[in-house]
Amino acid sequence: MTAGLTPARARERFRAGLSTPTSGWCAGWTQANLIAVPQEYAWDVLLFAQRNPKPCPVLDVLEPGEFAGAILEGDVRTDLPGYRVYRDGELADRPSEVVEHWGDDLVGFLIGCSFTFENALLDAGVPVRHIELGRNVPMYRTTRRCRRAGRMSGPLVVSMRPVPRALVDTAVEVTARYPQVHGAPVHCGDPAALGIADLGAPDYGDPVPVADGEVPVFWACGVTPQAAVLESRLPLAITHEPGRMLITDARDTDYRI
Repeated sequence: MTAGLTPARARERFRAGLSTPTSGWCAGWTQANLIAVPQEYAWDVLLFAQRNPKPCPVLDVLEPGEFAGAILEGDVRTDLPGYRVYRDGELADRPSEVVEHWGDDLVGFLIGCSFTFENALLDAGVPVRHIELGRNVPMYRTTRRCRRAGRMSGPLVVSMRPVPRALVDTAVEVTARYPQVHGAPVHCGDPAALGIADLGAPDYGDPVPVADGEVPVFWACGVTPQAAVLESRLPLAITHEPGRMLITDARDTDYRI
């Protein structure tokens, strides 16, 4: 069972070439988004995150050229189950590792991920539909704008989980205890309020059904920096494949308040 794997064993599988969404993997261990940019643009990314902490909660910043850090004993260049390489705002490659792209001036940012609080939701009796169906979580670009920072600008991206109406307050309460991994939802209910026209057509991830008596609940998503990279047309950025996260050596409870 993937839920019982240690982070090191999971990363070993990813280094060997396994590509899969990581929701439900390594129960109790924190997952993270990745964005890495040349040092020239690192301040813009850091300021963007500081100004937009809900979608971009920074867990760690790696030194230029480094590929491990305080919450990762592995290798951020090889230990994820999927990467994206953007050049001048265009998706240039989706490799299984990024060693050849990782120059000495590249600064990596590890951003909190909502997968980290999914076990807490399950423990509270809140179903997580994409785990039930073995799918990636659906993610959507919204019409809400993030605060600009230098060259970085872009829309808020959200993830969606259908929640039974009677459990929405529970979902809000549980996830609010994890502010460093997006915390409480940014919206509950009508997707049109976020500019989302069709829940069945996510911009990233897989669609999941919303049953009668359920409410679509939206959390800020760490794919937001990828949307900013596209809009801002940075000359180079390396990110995770949405939903295929870095599994760190930090515990979920490290980020619970």
